[in-house]
Amino acid sequence: MTTVNIPAAWPATEEEARAVQDGLRARVVLGETGPPPGTGRVTGVDVAYDDERDVVAAAAVVLDAASLDVVAEATAVGRISFPYVPGLLAFREIPTVLAALDALPCEPGLVVCDGYGLAHPRRFGLASHLGVLTGLPTIGVAKNPFAFTYADPAAARGSAAPLLADGGEEVGRALRTRAGVKPVFVSVGHRVDLDNACAHTLALTPRFRLPESTRRADALCRRALQEVTTRH
Repeated sequence: MTTVNIPAAWPATEEEARAVQDGLRARVVLGETGPPPGTGRVTGVDVAYDDERDVVAAAAVVLDAASLDVVAEATAVGRISFPYVPGLLAFREIPTVLAALDALPCEPGLVVCDGYGLAHPRRFGLASHLGVLTGLPTIGVAKNPFAFTYADPAAARGSAAPLLADGGEEVGRALRTRAGVKPVFVSVGHRVDLDNACAHTLALTPRFRLPESTRRADALCRRALQEVTTRH
């Protein structure tokens, strides 16, 4: 487990964080399709918090994209690096997530975040932020639609409907990964197009609503948080 310090000059106010978002957003690459689903590696990242102890734990779990077997995993813990502000959650998570990714013994391939990419009020959620900082292809697969609207997809697995911002801009898709079960909300992060992001999400959900990548990362970061909090 890696211990993480808050980086020097890390944004301390909402204004500073929004300025960083504005500066990095222009570097998001939307013109690439991304790696083919079922090939190479796919890495899930997730975080868990203990706000009372000011601790955040991050996990990165690398899967073989074809078999979904675990190839490698790593965790990192640190202090929470930013207060809770909707739309700025990446600033609470990025330092420990980057440390977990850096601790992996292999290249992560496509990175799947439990959160948003373009489906974000400022079009720059965690998946986009992480993609720009690392250069890796990234997507966001979220459990809820944030502030956006969508028509309910058909009940069959693989059915999808646009996730829409005010004015009708498509910022992602509501994707049915299990027949008759609430959809997940897929958005592009960096260097992947939306069709491919949805195809990856379906490849990662053979049994459950949520991708195997982030399901495993969620369990691992919770264990890491429990370990560190029980020691203090």
